Amino acid sequence: MTTYRKLFLGLGLAALAPLAAHAAESTILNASYDVSRELYKEINPAFTAYWKASMGQDVTVNQSHGGSTKQAKSVAEGLEADVVTLNQATDLDFLAGKGVIDKDWKSKFPNDAAPYTTTSIFIVRKGNPNGIKDWSDLVKPGTSVVIPNPKTSGNGRYTYLAAWGYALEHEKSEDKARAFVTKLFANVPVFDGGGRGATTTFTQRDVGDVLVTFENEVALLKTEFGDKFDVIYPSLSIEAAPPIAVNTLVTAKRGTAEIAKGYLDFLYSPEAQKIIVKQGFRPRDAAVLAEAKLPAITTFRVEDKIGSWAEAQKTHFADGGVYDQITAPSKSN
Repeated sequence: MTTYRKLFLGLGLAALAPLAAHAAESTILNASYDVSRELYKEINPAFTAYWKASMGQDVTVNQSHGGSTKQAKSVAEGLEADVVTLNQATDLDFLAGKGVIDKDWKSKFPNDAAPYTTTSIFIVRKGNPNGIKDWSDLVKPGTSVVIPNPKTSGNGRYTYLAAWGYALEHEKSEDKARAFVTKLFANVPVFDGGGRGATTTFTQRDVGDVLVTFENEVALLKTEFGDKFDVIYPSLSIEAAPPIAVNTLVTAKRGTAEIAKGYLDFLYSPEAQKIIVKQGFRPRDAAVLAEAKLPAITTFRVEDKIGSWAEAQKTHFADGGVYDQITAPSKSN
């Protein structure tokens, strides 16, 4: 083979390499939190059909699920997720601090990059034998409460902060809020790593009198168990706005930035918003939300009652923070 021909072939292969890479990298990974499994099982095929119709490209979306903070740490440590759809702003701030996602991630998508909301509610056994109506019932002696671990689960952190906000509303005192939450967590017999594990503990292992979890778990429980459990809406709860972001490091490496952004944009589409409400979440689309006729509930945002997420993380959930202090005796047992 002549030197000229070798050079020609080399240049030709080099030119084709980006096209081959683009064709090969039509699979993306979504690293998400524990109780969003059913949501993305329905979202993903809808997105792939949309992408094929609009872009003419076949794409596959794979999923990874776990406790939200565990997932964030896995992504920071090298899990090659093209997008993250976690359940708490602090987890995305953590990834931004690691240079995995853009520091201004909140501005990349509408509603501070949160395509839907949910809230913390109570699941009790049929007939509500313990007469549980509000957060104050969860601190009563002898009441067994199932909550995932706030150190690893955004679901658990939202529960903790919902209880803290409720106590602040009624007691008007940080010290009394701390005492209230201390009593509540003393009633937790086991700490699962994520929300879905806590649901399993309550429903299948028959542990606890009440499960505190996200509202979207109601639809799953009705599907799996019929009317075996009752749902209780407390007088006040917390607004959870699960945020999303593109993993800029991974998408640059894999050439998937366009698909990743398209996937997250799709979550705001009417089609995806209808799937979101079907799965028990509260959509951002006002028309879809109105049609859903979800139960009314008074909620507060962490920023409005407790402080910024960064402050809440540092004060309550960092190593040695309030959560560690109030649960230290139970952890040693």
